[in-house]
Amino acid sequence: MSMNGKEQLIDNHGREISYLRLSVTDRCNLRCSYCMPEEGINFVKRNLLLSFEEMLRISRILAAHGVKKIRITGGEPFVRTDIMDFLKDLVAIEGLEKVSITTNGVLLKKYLAELKNLGIQDINLSMDTFNPETFKKITLRNDFEKVRDTLFALIDNDFNVKVNAVIMEGLNEQDIIPLTRLSINLPVKIRFIEEMPFNGQYRKASKLNWTSAKILDEIRTVFPSIEKFHTLKTSTSENYKIPGAKGLVGLIAAYTRTFCGSCNRIRINATGNLRTCLYGPEVLDIRELLRSGSSDQEIIKEIKKSINSRALDGFEAEKLNIGHEKVNESMSNIGG
Repeated sequence: MSMNGKEQLIDNHGREISYLRLSVTDRCNLRCSYCMPEEGINFVKRNLLLSFEEMLRISRILAAHGVKKIRITGGEPFVRTDIMDFLKDLVAIEGLEKVSITTNGVLLKKYLAELKNLGIQDINLSMDTFNPETFKKITLRNDFEKVRDTLFALIDNDFNVKVNAVIMEGLNEQDIIPLTRLSINLPVKIRFIEEMPFNGQYRKASKLNWTSAKILDEIRTVFPSIEKFHTLKTSTSENYKIPGAKGLVGLIAAYTRTFCGSCNRIRINATGNLRTCLYGPEVLDIRELLRSGSSDQEIIKEIKKSINSRALDGFEAEKLNIGHEKVNESMSNIGG
């Protein structure tokens, strides 16, 4: 399939690739247990991180081949110096229709006016609890008030807000109902995410208690009238709505992977490694291509090769990861 004389990226299963998740750093100012070990991780050397110029180049190449949306992730994007200058250049790329951001919100509030001026409206806020004590247990930091204030500031400034909450047994399952209540009076989507074993250390995770199905059952104990809401085919979440509520509730089966099969996204981490599936291995070193003098045509050719051997779903991709040295690496390294 061609698009303005150039080929649209299509994988070996006939799925168009239109969405890039681009990590700008592996560093973070929180220490959430589901993302990295308590003692932190060995951050990569700065010269191994893609420069903003390199990120802009690969974004232009992909936008010229059908990528319409880029989500900026980390680590925490706003710990990287000059992030706003980068975002200004990114939104100007021809062919991009949407730039969105996933953030923990600690440093975000002061940038809201600039983000609106750039036309960046979609913000995913990682917030696993609405309780200050639980927040400190999960993040090992005392930044709850900053994140809470950022949430309300986002709403007051008419951003499209999704609150991402990873449900972890023994830590925050008691927050399912309070977080769900936020969707009644606030125009936000509260998304509950199954925990995944990407915390930078080996952990046998053969059984998950708080599946998306169990989370929904828990919600129904208090809100039995909650009903299914329209969900896009490419969405990672199954959406629900409490009748009369201003917002929505989403369930992301990140461990049981019921959303796999219609995925339209690829990932590039902060060091330039391409993943065609979150659950699979790195398949291409884009940084090496960028720094070895490869042309845009040579780079897109290699990306196409990787996309043309893409796993059908997360389970198939995970089999490719067996024995891979980074199978249990930190989510902050993978790129959110």
